[in-house]
Amino acid sequence: MKSFGKRVRGLLGTWAMVSVIAAGVEAPSVRAETPPQQKEQVPGYFRMALGKFEVTALYDGFVDIDSTLLGGASKKTIESSLAQSFLKSSMPIQTAVNAYLVHTNKNLILVDTGTAKLFGANLGFVLENLRAAGYEPSQIDTILLTHLHPDHAGGLLTQAGEMAFPNAQVFVSKADADYWLSETRAASAPKDQQALFKMSRDAVAPYIAASRLTIFDAGQKIRDGVTEIPASGHTPGHTAYLFSSRDQSLLVWGDIVHNVAVQFPHPEVAIEFDWDKRKAVATRRTLLALSGSQKFWVASAHIPFPGMGRVHVDKAHVYSWVPVEYHPFRDLP
Repeated sequence: MKSFGKRVRGLLGTWAMVSVIAAGVEAPSVRAETPPQQKEQVPGYFRMALGKFEVTALYDGFVDIDSTLLGGASKKTIESSLAQSFLKSSMPIQTAVNAYLVHTNKNLILVDTGTAKLFGANLGFVLENLRAAGYEPSQIDTILLTHLHPDHAGGLLTQAGEMAFPNAQVFVSKADADYWLSETRAASAPKDQQALFKMSRDAVAPYIAASRLTIFDAGQKIRDGVTEIPASGHTPGHTAYLFSSRDQSLLVWGDIVHNVAVQFPHPEVAIEFDWDKRKAVATRRTLLALSGSQKFWVASAHIPFPGMGRVHVDKAHVYSWVPVEYHPFRDLP
C-alpha cells in the first residue's frame, strides 16, 4: 500500500506540473525573429488560350499620367468618372504599359515591345518578363507595332543599342512610318516633340540596316491568323491586330483606351497624346462597338495588367470593361 501511495503522490505531482504549464508557466524558449518583408512582385506575365493559339500578356511597367491630359468632356464628368474607380484627379494616375506575345504554332509574334529604359526605371521589363514566361527574344520571328511611339517601339533595342530581337521581322504601317521616320517632319515638329521622333527612328534603325523592317499598306496580309485593322487617330497609322483561331478572336488594339474609368463610359474623351483627337474618338467608338457586338477578347496597351478582357455594352449603349479572370491555362468560352 505504501508503494501504491507513492505512485499516486507522484502522479499528482506530475498533474500539478501539467496544470502549471497549461496556465502559461513554461520553460523559456527562443522566439524566431519576424522575417523581413519581401517586397518582390510576381513576374509580369499572364497566359491564356485563344483557340489553338497561346497568348501571353507581358508587363513592361507603368507610367504616371496627369488627369489634365484627358479632354473632350467637362472637368466634373472626368472627376466623377475617376472617383467611381477610387481615383483622384489631383493625383497622378498609374497607367500600365503592356505587350502581347501570340504563339500561333507557326509564328511567335510579339505585338509592341515596351519602352526599354527610355522613360525611367518603372518601365522596360518586357524582356525580363518574356524570359520568365519561358521564351527567349531570339525565338520571336515577328513583331507587329501598333504604332511608333517610344513606349511601343523603344523595346526593340537593348541598353547597348543593339537589336533586342535579332531574328524578328518588324512590321509597321506605312502611314506611321511616313510620319515618325521622316527627318523633315521631325525638324518641323514642336521642339518638345522632336525627341520622340528621334527615339522612333533610333528604335528601328538597326532593323532597317538588317533588312528586317517591313512597311505595310492597309489590307496587306502579314501572317496567317492575323488581320490588321487600320485604327488611325492616336497616330497617323495606328493599327490594331485581330488574331483568330477556331471560333475565338482577340483584338490587340494598342492605344484605343488610356483610362478605363473615363474612356469606356465617355468614349468622347481624348488624351493629349492623340495626333488627331477627332479621329481618335471616332476610331475608339468604332472599335468599342465592334468589340462589344462581336464579343471579341481585347488586349490593350494601357489598361491595368494584364490588359485583357471584353467590352460590355448595355441597352443604353454605355460601354464598360470586363477584365479577364486569373485562371490556370485552359480553353476559355
